[in-house]
Amino acid sequence: QVQLVESGGGLVQPGGSLRLSCVASGNMFRINTMGWYRQASGQQRELVATIARVGSVNYADSVKGRFTIARDSARNTVYLQMNSLKPEDTAVYYCNHHQWDGMDYWGKGTLVTVSS
Repeated sequence: QVQLVESGGGLVQPGGSLRLSCVASGNMFRINTMGWYRQASGQQRELVATIARVGSVNYADSVKGRFTIARDSARNTVYLQMNSLKPEDTAVYYCNHHQWDGMDYWGKGTLVTVSS
């Protein structure tokens, strides 16, 4: 079992920045990919960014050049640095850890609101 706790969400003006954190606890042995997803009101959950255990990263086209995913293995923490935020980035952001056997773990989410 893996437990995930997100933090760092909040209200920010357009053009501003936020950094989300996701701290994992439990058995990380089978985890091979970590990432962030988001779900806006009335919409489906969508991928934002992922980082593999080996370090390769993947971003949604909508956030490329603005968001950066990183991890601190020693602290079992994954970060999402979000710059140049837009109102359309408003959503609940969820941390995900994916195991090689297909099991997915999710955090409870943190709300990001981009508004003036």
